[in-house]
Amino acid sequence: MTMPYYASPEQLMRDRSEYARKGISRGRSVAVLTYADGVLFIAENPSSTLHKVGELYDRIGFAAVGRYSEFESLRVAGVRLADVRGYSYNRRDVTGRVIANAYAQTLGEIFTQQTKPFEVELCVAEVGDRPEADQLYRLTFDGSIVDEPDFVVMGGQAEAVTGNLREHFHSGMGLSDALDVGVRALSAVSPVTAGATNGGPTRLTGAQLEVAVLDRRRPKRAFRRVTGSALRRLLGEEATPDAVQDAPATAAHAPSVSEPGTPAGLGDPANPDTAGGAEHTPQD
Repeated sequence: MTMPYYASPEQLMRDRSEYARKGISRGRSVAVLTYADGVLFIAENPSSTLHKVGELYDRIGFAAVGRYSEFESLRVAGVRLADVRGYSYNRRDVTGRVIANAYAQTLGEIFTQQTKPFEVELCVAEVGDRPEADQLYRLTFDGSIVDEPDFVVMGGQAEAVTGNLREHFHSGMGLSDALDVGVRALSAVSPVTAGATNGGPTRLTGAQLEVAVLDRRRPKRAFRRVTGSALRRLLGEEATPDAVQDAPATAAHAPSVSEPGTPAGLGDPANPDTAGGAEHTPQD
């Protein structure tokens, strides 16, 4: 009888870690930043249907990189956990820390008990009543969880993007300034802008980005996506013919009154959520 192949537990863990890291690094980066009025999510994602950013609960958001089918299953599980906990106890009992801890346990079990680990990296963000109460939890494929200050970068050339953000990020920035800093950091390492020296674009455009915010000024659901003309205005892009054609349809669903200091296109944060404009309901 032949003896089975033996590998030490340390070697198995190293092999699984290397496998997961390679899978995550092949993706495009996602940055999550705090700003004066909440938390900003920026993902290099040209797809309009396969989202890297989503809503988990009233004031909790989710961002991920890696294998889409795996992190989407985790997002759906997080939504269900939040709904059940909020219904069984109280909506205030649903916190980012609770959901992040559940994700950490799940990822840790998969990493240690299954042959193939999940090729994902997650960020669970919760917006507080004050900037100092904002929480950013970073979770890695092995179940490790870290409470990060100011910003989180995942996937792709994360170290290079993080270095760029350290140089230009400062607390208390407005939405447009935070978006500008984040997009410049992602553009610096993006393969899409690598041809800048040959006359190509030097910066990612709105069509290549997925952007969302957790706005602390909103009374209930803080999450909303920033799309279309609102995103183009924040990026400082010139209006295109498509944007002009889409403007009437977007304006028909947007709130009619905006508060001073509210970015154009995002509407009044005190108004209830609608199904149109730049707001979308969670996709379960």
